[in-house]
Amino acid sequence: MTDEAVMCVKCGVAKGHGSNYCQNCGKPVAPNAEVCLNCGVRVANTAAASGSKSKMAAGLLGIFLGCFGVHNFYLGYTAKAVTQLVLTLVGCVLSCIVIGIFLVLGIWIWGLIEGIMILTGKINTDAQGNLLSE
Repeated sequence: MTDEAVMCVKCGVAKGHGSNYCQNCGKPVAPNAEVCLNCGVRVANTAAASGSKSKMAAGLLGIFLGCFGVHNFYLGYTAKAVTQLVLTLVGCVLSCIVIGIFLVLGIWIWGLIEGIMILTGKINTDAQGNLLSE
């Protein structure tokens, strides 16, 4: 029987894959550790941080208000949010020209895709590197 196949009798988690193990090297880490002392990789803390942002809120903001960059403001990505907001406003001003409509449509699709990526877990941290809470 290999070391990977050893399962915990109480919880059923494979050895080295629980919340007290580094997801990179599999070595045990302290429950409140932020960095693995063995390999130096940041450890994903399963407990939500006190100021953590909601994944659901960020995703829905991205889907419904993404063209205004609201989800990026919420997550702390201010530069990207301002870019989305300015491009949308410029597109609205230029909407009498066909290019303005395509600009707004493109920014809306950008926000929609980011909202879906947040909800599916492809984007799972805020600007400070904190994991988004479920």
